Amino acid sequence: MLYDAVKDLSGSVRQPAPVLVNSSDLGGFVSEAFKARKVEISFLGYTGETLQHELYNRLRALVVDPGQVREVSVRMLVPDFERPMTVPARVGPEGQHVDDPAFRDRLLRRCREYEGVLSGIAHQLSGNGRLVVRCEYRFYPGIPGQKVCIFNRVHVLHGFYDLSVRMRLDSTGPEYYDPKGYTTDLSVCSPGTASTDPVVTMWNKHFDDLWALASVPSWRRSASA
Repeated sequence: MLYDAVKDLSGSVRQPAPVLVNSSDLGGFVSEAFKARKVEISFLGYTGETLQHELYNRLRALVVDPGQVREVSVRMLVPDFERPMTVPARVGPEGQHVDDPAFRDRLLRRCREYEGVLSGIAHQLSGNGRLVVRCEYRFYPGIPGQKVCIFNRVHVLHGFYDLSVRMRLDSTGPEYYDPKGYTTDLSVCSPGTASTDPVVTMWNKHFDDLWALASVPSWRRSASA
């Protein structure tokens, strides 16, 4: 009888549904992360555009008032746009994915610009001796299927890009497969229960492993040569 009662009780208990947020909500998570003394933000995805804008604003604010922040580490993992890719790609006959070096180069230059902006502020902040700030992009092989943001190793946002999205650079040009990060919904996983703690740990390890295997962009290799 006791076993049956426990079984009935466990069957009636439902795990809370994961919280969903939009990529436009990243600003709140960034601001919350910067309340810590040591800030660590990791990104796995497409170009990191939505997160980069929020990071830029928050780092600029540190120039005026660093508050209690003493160390900031930003790691951005994006696809290796230096290699042929399936997505992003040009839409070919019957919807086939056709690698387009010019389109990849456009995204590559965008990522280089984003890193340059963040690294410039990082250098400015680190120059006063009060802060240690590092902002770096690296490449992973493959298509941008997932979007992952990890804030201070305790809050994980995870979602999937719509790889079927198409766009045109102009009204008469070809179509391209080009995922849109700002429309991606993200599920929020934070520690606090036995069911979520292992998930947060898993994502941190997965990102750390990918970062260790990731390649350095060509613009940084040429700069250090």
